[in-house]
Amino acid sequence: MTVEIIVPPLGESVSEATIAKLLKKVGDYVKADEMIVELETDKVSLEVNAPVAGIIKELKVAEGDTVKVKTLIGIIDDTAAKPAGAGTSAPVAASKPVEVAAPAKTSGGAHLSPAASKIAAENNVNVASGSGKDGRVTKGDVLGAIAGGSVSVAPAASGPREERVKMTKLRQKIAERLKDSQNTAASLTTFNEVDMSAVMKLRDLYKDEFLKKHGVKLGFMSFFTKAAVAALKTIPAVNAEIQGDEVVYKNYCDISVAVGTPTGLVVPVLRDADRLSFAGIEAGIANLGKKARDGKLTMQDMTGGTFTISNGGVYGSLMGTPIINPPQTGILGLHKIQDRPVVVGGEIKIRPMMYLALTYDHRLIDGGEAVTFLVKIKEAIEDPQRLLLEI
Repeated sequence: MTVEIIVPPLGESVSEATIAKLLKKVGDYVKADEMIVELETDKVSLEVNAPVAGIIKELKVAEGDTVKVKTLIGIIDDTAAKPAGAGTSAPVAASKPVEVAAPAKTSGGAHLSPAASKIAAENNVNVASGSGKDGRVTKGDVLGAIAGGSVSVAPAASGPREERVKMTKLRQKIAERLKDSQNTAASLTTFNEVDMSAVMKLRDLYKDEFLKKHGVKLGFMSFFTKAAVAALKTIPAVNAEIQGDEVVYKNYCDISVAVGTPTGLVVPVLRDADRLSFAGIEAGIANLGKKARDGKLTMQDMTGGTFTISNGGVYGSLMGTPIINPPQTGILGLHKIQDRPVVVGGEIKIRPMMYLALTYDHRLIDGGEAVTFLVKIKEAIEDPQRLLLEI
């Protein structure tokens, strides 16, 4: 008997997906519930597993194909005997993209001016060093190399100079949502800076006991999440959304946490963050991060969210302006902790400082409210006892 493999329901408002990866090929033996195909939607990645054990007789799709719900993926013969010594096959290897040498930089590390880069490319030469400032290769250097001058010349790297790759569904959705955010919200960003000394001292003092008792590491995100929750309760407009000509105020805090993955930025939701302990927040964020990196996020993980926290500091960002995640009205951007001289009690001290950025929808949130919101977070982080006393 043959059994069909079909595209399962993809979630609310999602009608199609892309075949991201084929893990099996025709003739492979599969066990029941073994993963055959990885689908990618504009929100999450989904697995399609074998409904029965058997031999794959047909595959109707290829990597990169767009499929809809209930599309036939393939057929399994569940009466076929398992081949002797057969196990599960290794994933089908994707073709490795050709590495393209950047035309503006030579193998020796010298940079080319735009004119020099163009001439070098047209004449198929790679100039290793130049006479310009800091070894920069000038137009004259390239011309001299072509004419047989003293500048060292190496054969240009082989292979195509460009590569065209179709955007994934997730990347297309990210692009669409970010542009919609800019087109819809009256976005404005306000900044502040926070002295991280108190939080860092508290964390260093209790991190080992915290890990031993709760089984998760004590990071900075729990402090900022707690501080954001307190600020959201003080300025409820930042936790609200606009629906038509009405404002919907939320009496709960579902905090979206921006997570970078190999396929793009995703924003899973930490539910009821206002009711979680420090350990609950750290465990929840760690779980969402792992699911995101493993491609295991569900639609439930991605939907909702009343406010977003994005930590660009983990990548070394010193300052930036985050983009609102609609229909939310605010997003908090965290940045790199860096020792800087600051004035404390009339004296110059070196302190670990972080810039904070709040991008908000000016249609609903006034400038004074936005500044007050950031000040509340600054006060809570610089004096973390406030978080325990809820003041």
